[in-house]
Amino acid sequence: MEPNLTTAPEFNDVLRELMAREPLFHRREFGTTRKDFDKLMAPEFWETTASGRRISREFVLEFLEKRYETTTEATWEIEDFRCQEIAADNYLVTYTLFQGERVTRRTAIWRRTSDGWQIVYHQGTIVLPS
Repeated sequence: MEPNLTTAPEFNDVLRELMAREPLFHRREFGTTRKDFDKLMAPEFWETTASGRRISREFVLEFLEKRYETTTEATWEIEDFRCQEIAADNYLVTYTLFQGERVTRRTAIWRRTSDGWQIVYHQGTIVLPS
């Protein structure tokens, strides 16, 4: 049975702000340089990849720096975007990302700071075909 994937009305503004930032690290309007990404990530950031590997903040920064040396454009679709407050100024977002034939469920924890939004954690899980 599927969970109830709705956002409480009082978090609709947060939902819109975080939807604009996902998929994570693929929104050029939030930066394309290591300095931009460094500001976007909390100091304790880490990620679990779709293959189950845990990767560090430093690994992600190095990867992103290389990725944006060349222009990359991708058209992806997002469904079921949901936002839930899990602590004061900390929000869990979940969504389904369609990248052509590849479908993943995404989870991210975002923190609102005085300097703006920072990502604390991110995970992608591959959805296997039925």
